[in-house]
Amino acid sequence: MSRLVHAVAASAALCAVAAGPARADQPRAAVEGELDPELRAAILRAIGQTDRPIENRFEARRRARAAAEDAIAVLRSEGYYAYTVEPDVTDVEPPTALVRVTPGPRFRIAEPSISWVGGPPEPQAGQAAASALDLQPGGPGRAAEVIAAEGRAVAAIQKLGYADVRTEPREVVVDHADQTVRPTFRIAAGEIVRLDGIRLTTDGRTDPAWVTRLAPWRNGQAYDPDAVAELERRLLDAGVYDSVTVALAPAADATPEGLRPIVVSLAERSRRTLELGASWATEEGLGVEGRWTRYNWLGRADTLSVLGRVSELDSRIAPTLTLPHWRRPQQTLTTGAAAYRVRTDAYDETGVGVRADVTRRFGRTTSLVQGSYVTVGASVDVSRTEELRTETLNPLGRDLVTLGLLGDFSLDRSDDPLDPRRGWRVNARAEPTVIVGETNLPYLRLQAQGSYYLPMEAGRTVAAARLRLGAIANGQIPQLPASRRFYAGGGGSVRGFGYQDVGPRLPDGRPQGGAALFETSLELRRQFTERWEFAAFVDAGAVSTDQTPSFQDLAIGAGVGVRYHLNFGPIRVDVATPVSRRRGGAPFQIYVSIGQSF
Repeated sequence: MSRLVHAVAASAALCAVAAGPARADQPRAAVEGELDPELRAAILRAIGQTDRPIENRFEARRRARAAAEDAIAVLRSEGYYAYTVEPDVTDVEPPTALVRVTPGPRFRIAEPSISWVGGPPEPQAGQAAASALDLQPGGPGRAAEVIAAEGRAVAAIQKLGYADVRTEPREVVVDHADQTVRPTFRIAAGEIVRLDGIRLTTDGRTDPAWVTRLAPWRNGQAYDPDAVAELERRLLDAGVYDSVTVALAPAADATPEGLRPIVVSLAERSRRTLELGASWATEEGLGVEGRWTRYNWLGRADTLSVLGRVSELDSRIAPTLTLPHWRRPQQTLTTGAAAYRVRTDAYDETGVGVRADVTRRFGRTTSLVQGSYVTVGASVDVSRTEELRTETLNPLGRDLVTLGLLGDFSLDRSDDPLDPRRGWRVNARAEPTVIVGETNLPYLRLQAQGSYYLPMEAGRTVAAARLRLGAIANGQIPQLPASRRFYAGGGGSVRGFGYQDVGPRLPDGRPQGGAALFETSLELRRQFTERWEFAAFVDAGAVSTDQTPSFQDLAIGAGVGVRYHLNFGPIRVDVATPVSRRRGGAPFQIYVSIGQSF
């Protein structure tokens, strides 16, 4: 019986070479021998390719020897230790580098164990590390699996508070007598590390006390890498930092009680930004807007913004203050006010309003778009509306105070807020409302919307679908102000029809609005280049004066569009026409905006 001790790390390092083949005309050396197809492919990837022809026999022998070393590295990493590898050169001219490979039997894992350097950890930690190895006796003796097992054992110990755990050179015994690989992992666990508070380093004005309140641990609690990573995610989720680094302080920085602080380094984004935007549609006209934003004004990752918009339909100025992680992590308070003027064919409205919403995010904090959210809020609006009486068409002006509550649930499993290409979204909201003034009316406004995105052809084609339903309980049309009714038509609704063009109308042809809504869309998006995309779509919708959605008088529009993709999202241009034109309606509509229609 002969026993050899091998350092598997060298094999794993050479294994990495096999991951990325070079683009070339032919292999650097030919491979002969009875090999498993996957093993042969791995050896060829390791040998690589070249477009340089062999000029002499010396060059051919050099390539053959190098290829043999690459083949040996792959064989060892895959658990073949009883191999025979012979470099050779063909007798023909010009000569060809050749490697003859006989892999032999694959060696199997046997008796994996851990040797604790400097003393074992607590029994619970030792048992967790042994279980995390997950190396099944009799399994293939691959180097990558041996290395991965060591990483899992270290992670299991760290999870239980051993922050300073480290590995010593492992010992892997390859036994040719019984064709086994016996790995012994040498791990120094160290002592359990207990956490202190936060040590903040920042180039801005972030309040250390606010960061400390975000920490998901108590002083004296054992170190947990997941808790440290969660703090980093919470800070990134605030959206006001260019970079966030959260790490355990070195042992030399421990307190007299033996506690170790967590060092948080924050690089804040520019304190102020100015954004400008514009949109245009055939009947809705031109709209321009600007948003001034001030970040971290209060030193707790807050965002203060002021929106100004001027358009033919909706002009307003609206300041908003957002406080992330308000009172508890993953909870955001948004307060805002607005002075607005809305001019539509159905009504005119001028007013001011204030609101406050609290949004709670559920699940793991992440900077990705996906998440589930519950929002509750309240609002007060004081407004003046001008409309026509539905019965007589006489002018009707109403001075109203609208008190509203909000309950909203959103679940987002899409991959991008402006350009979703896979996944789905659902949203449902309820708005109990009381109107007082010249009209006194309590009602309940309900809405639900879902969308789905199916990628095809490796993601270059996306099929998208949307469904939206709405209803107003206790919303009789004569009593319900025109500004509170449902309308359909336009770029984000039923394309091919103008804004508010879908639904019942007054005798003079003006939109009346309704108490129930139905909308649906189907869209096929095909990306031809990195920047350009083509879309074809069909939209449908109906507005009903009843309090339940109706499919009568269904309006259908169809069209095509192009999208030009920028780094942050697409610019969208859609041209749509009504499938069944209505008297006085335009033959087509054009919409220009940023982001997909849904």
